[in-house]
Amino acid sequence: MAKLRQCAIYGKGGIGKSTTTQNLVAGLAELGKKVMIVGCDPKADSTRLILHAKAQNSIMQMAADAGSVEDLELEDVLKVGYRDIKCVESGGPEPGVGCAGRGVITAINFLEEEGAYDENLDFVFYDVLGDVVCGGFAMPIRENKAQEIYIVCSGEMMAMYAANNIAKGIVKYANSGGVRLAGLICNSRNTAREDELIMELARRLGTHMIHFVPRDNVVQRAEIRRMTVIEYEPAAKQAQEYRDLANKIINNTQLVIPTPITMDELEDLLMEFGVMEEVDESIVGQTAAAEATA
Repeated sequence: MAKLRQCAIYGKGGIGKSTTTQNLVAGLAELGKKVMIVGCDPKADSTRLILHAKAQNSIMQMAADAGSVEDLELEDVLKVGYRDIKCVESGGPEPGVGCAGRGVITAINFLEEEGAYDENLDFVFYDVLGDVVCGGFAMPIRENKAQEIYIVCSGEMMAMYAANNIAKGIVKYANSGGVRLAGLICNSRNTAREDELIMELARRLGTHMIHFVPRDNVVQRAEIRRMTVIEYEPAAKQAQEYRDLANKIINNTQLVIPTPITMDELEDLLMEFGVMEEVDESIVGQTAAAEATA
């Protein structure tokens, strides 16, 4: 029997982690893989395209309604969607109240205790917020739950900054556990020389760009219908991109302890590719009035 592969998808907020994860997982399921998605975002939007639902009821919400997580059964929280993909949402507290990462810890512990990680599963994907500063969101890394970390990024400065920070989080826990960076997934924003830039960032981090996902409006059309592209329009070129990504992940053996770069090195890289202009240090801190009289 093949070993269960536990993968976490990280990346800056708004970069397209949930969309990429669900389309990727649809590709894996189409290839006959048994997969579970564990949504680790308080928005609980990690499974909507698989379940054709607005939002799946989360473990944290159901636990609050029932009295405690001990009052829940596995069938209450685990739903089955497109091609038998298992779906769970951890959820979190109301905005502004409590630690959102606590939901991740509660959810994963509950799933383990209730036997959700059954022997037929090939993959578990954790769709996680990019803020690994929070201990809860770092749990798939910290507690050695996920061995493979994929970072969704683009050629935009903040997406690359987040990717480098996530690499730092992996390094912190890599020596005490088996967590490794498995590659960067570029979710294109159509910036200049984007594929070259992300390949160079990957090289500096000691990893590889596992796939470049081009921008295509069919993704949005599918999302409006709460479907993955693979289900909505199987013959679309974009559907094949997600199948290609799925195949690359199945065959991926490049698991590394990353080599994060400094902020200066990241800025130099961005300037080299024209994403960021060089700052004229002589004008830093000068008001418009001061500049006018200079």
